[in-house]
Amino acid sequence: MSVFASLVEHLADLLQPLFGAAAAAAAIVLFTALVRLLVHPLSRAAARGQKARTALQPRIAELRDKHAKDPERLQKAVLELHAAEKVSPLSGCLPSLLQAPAFFVLYHLFSSASIGGESNGLLDHRLFAAPLGDRWADALAAGGPVGGAGLVYLVLFAVVAAVAAFNFLRARRTPLPVTGGQDVPGVGVVARVMPFLSYATLVTVAVVPLAAALYVVTSTTWSAVERAVLYR
Repeated sequence: MSVFASLVEHLADLLQPLFGAAAAAAAIVLFTALVRLLVHPLSRAAARGQKARTALQPRIAELRDKHAKDPERLQKAVLELHAAEKVSPLSGCLPSLLQAPAFFVLYHLFSSASIGGESNGLLDHRLFAAPLGDRWADALAAGGPVGGAGLVYLVLFAVVAAVAAFNFLRARRTPLPVTGGQDVPGVGVVARVMPFLSYATLVTVAVVPLAAALYVVTSTTWSAVERAVLYR
């Protein structure tokens, strides 16, 4: 934790001339961008995997017709087809899983009163009137929803809502993977729920420390742009 705290502090020092008192917040955004750049090759691989899975749909349709009366045999045949074509049904999850440690590091950094036995200096940093270690509940208690800190959260909520709406509309325009008029086993349910999951980010931003919320907002926005480019 001390290593990551020092990294954020050093990034903040570098950005101080440009961002002043908001340098630590800018450092978190930069840190998030660096994490996403490291994960980007996996995101590209996930996009290729998605396109490969889409190309398999006609063959899966044939399997559904062949095993229409045996769902278990159908599911096994679909998995065998993916294995034979070296297409992983779960490849799209890997980029998200690898980002999780960075989020939890930031969460703990800005939730701890001390790091390495010393007072946590990161908690002194702010984004305008909002301390990076506070949550939305703290902002509401300090000045209400339109107070100094409350306004910071309103801007973040607006950005998250805009990104969620963008993701929702893109997902709704993307046809469900179907085979013979029915969903591929297990995929249809996930595909129907996914458009709504973007809005869950609003809850995350509201309950985590502001520093972690900045990570979530930056990463979510990056994902929306990245997917729009890679899946066009």
